[in-house]
Amino acid sequence: MRWKKHSHLEGQHAFLSPSTYHWINYDEEKLKFRWKTLRAALEGVEQHRYAAIAIEEKEYQDDETSTLGLYINQCIQYKMHPEVVLYYSPNAFGTVDAIAFRYRRLRISDLKTGVTRVSEHQLEVYAALFCLEYEVDPFKISIELRIYQHGQVLVYEADPAFIKGIMDKIVQFDVIINSLREEVS
Repeated sequence: MRWKKHSHLEGQHAFLSPSTYHWINYDEEKLKFRWKTLRAALEGVEQHRYAAIAIEEKEYQDDETSTLGLYINQCIQYKMHPEVVLYYSPNAFGTVDAIAFRYRRLRISDLKTGVTRVSEHQLEVYAALFCLEYEVDPFKISIELRIYQHGQVLVYEADPAFIKGIMDKIVQFDVIINSLREEVS
């Protein structure tokens, strides 16, 4: 048998892929819903990419009524840096949408482009990773967490005791994961 070459498709997955075979149980309505969900996720990636460039280039947006415009303009106003990786270990790291640390005030902003319910917990984990990586005591700073979604900004003042608890859990779980890795080696 001479197999056809499809090198342009290497590393990609089709929407109707064998590795995501659950679609064989979809009806037409479910198929349309999943397609729209996937498209929305891809659009969210593009919006995040655009926002990062606009923030880096300090390109204020004319439309502050949109979630994206509001997010970009406030990130520029607060001198935030987009798409920053916060790293504790290979087991615990993440890329924050936007972050700034000035005058003992940590600001973390998250752009949500989907419709799912949001939570400040993701941002609290980012705050914990920041404190671990940069050896900052959460009790000696203020931490403002912002979620941008549906044209609104949800602002949270993080509880330093809660952030410290997340930090302790990251450290503890990192040790456990590393010992589990050693058992497999």
